[in-house]
Amino acid sequence: MGAHRIGLLSLANIAFGISGYFSADALFQNNAEGIDLAGTAAHLAGYEFAARNLAIGLALMIVALKGVLESLAIMTIVRALVEVQMILTAVFTGHLSAGIAVAVVILVLEVFVIKTLVNVIAERDRVK
Repeated sequence: MGAHRIGLLSLANIAFGISGYFSADALFQNNAEGIDLAGTAAHLAGYEFAARNLAIGLALMIVALKGVLESLAIMTIVRALVEVQMILTAVFTGHLSAGIAVAVVILVLEVFVIKTLVNVIAERDRVK
């Protein structure tokens, strides 16, 4: 239970990661003020952002395919912490945008999946 949700989340991360290699727009969705998006630094930062999302997506996919509940929970927590960091950064810097709404929706989904996985693990362990 939850593995299929994590599988979808992993596919979204993989797609987002791959798209980051083609455009730095996702990295600078909140504010590109004073940043030369065509410059080398922006491209390198975009590649780092893309690599992070791709790595998280691939790790999520591996644990979803493996189906180990504890690993699914841990990887989903890691992914949720990334969303929390993005939301807090946007709030504290005052750069709120539609991208933050997406981060909040994904975070809510991740919290639901984590809660479900923790309950399933507790029930499984209680039965043993």
